[in-house]
Amino acid sequence: MISKEQKIAEVPASEKGSRFDQVTAILFPEFSRSCLTQWIRDGFITLDGHVNPPKYKVKGGEQVKLEVEINERVEFAPEKIPLNVVYDDQSIVVIDKPRDLVVHPGAGNWSGTLLNGLIFHYPELVTLPRAGIVHRLDKDTTGLMVVAKTLQAHSNLVAQLQSRDIKRKYEAIVVGNLISGGSVDKPIGRHQKNRKLMAVSEKGKEARTFYKVIRRFQDFSHIGIELDTGRTHQIRVHMAHIGHSIVGDPIYSGRSRFPKGISDALKIAISQLKRQALHANSLELSHPISGKAIHCTSKLPNDVQLLLDCLSHEE
Repeated sequence: MISKEQKIAEVPASEKGSRFDQVTAILFPEFSRSCLTQWIRDGFITLDGHVNPPKYKVKGGEQVKLEVEINERVEFAPEKIPLNVVYDDQSIVVIDKPRDLVVHPGAGNWSGTLLNGLIFHYPELVTLPRAGIVHRLDKDTTGLMVVAKTLQAHSNLVAQLQSRDIKRKYEAIVVGNLISGGSVDKPIGRHQKNRKLMAVSEKGKEARTFYKVIRRFQDFSHIGIELDTGRTHQIRVHMAHIGHSIVGDPIYSGRSRFPKGISDALKIAISQLKRQALHANSLELSHPISGKAIHCTSKLPNDVQLLLDCLSHEE
């Protein structure tokens, strides 16, 4: 539920020369200092109708107007979860997510999530929808995610995602020998029998995945992937649909875990992976405030790299 807060107050004459953010903390003590500072930056708190920076020195007697929409939600506890920060400024933060980390709290995972970690390290995110999270990665998919730190940045990033201006690229190891690159243009919706899973469905939403071959092995392929849309489990569903499921995928890889005839050493390497070999290695977007091109990259995590090394050794 969204609630709208509107408050008007006057700067006391005694606060002449004080910083704007310090004055708002006195006038509106019901809100945290970090929230007020962020709202000032976003233009939701004005001084005589004008937007000013938090450090602006007030003169006394000005009218301060606070007008902001607050997302009322279930309270989640901040948790000291380590974050691998790739890029950080006043508007956005890019995180390199590890394996075994759920992005958002939900049934069975109400704590220990990326959201819990974000609001510990960035308390101001509690004022944003989903703590600024605008897109997700599956629990066991590693790699890059961008998170908004202001309402203005959040709106801009959501718009960039909707217009497909954010470029998300992945690396994966798939079963089978792909001859060349290609694309999968098949709608994705809920599985008819198991509503927790996704599937290619004519009743689903449009979904397009592009892939290219990085290296071929005897029974596997190392590929690069780019998303044109961002449906739940899109890459995993699309690659399984064309008969090249992600190695280690516990859900969409089918009954047979290993191609016939592979070595025991390779079977052990795949078993030790214990997740889908899928990594978000590149993220390109326009900065929501400056418009500057932001490009972040991430190396393959050790577990996927070890599997690639094993495949190379088998050649």
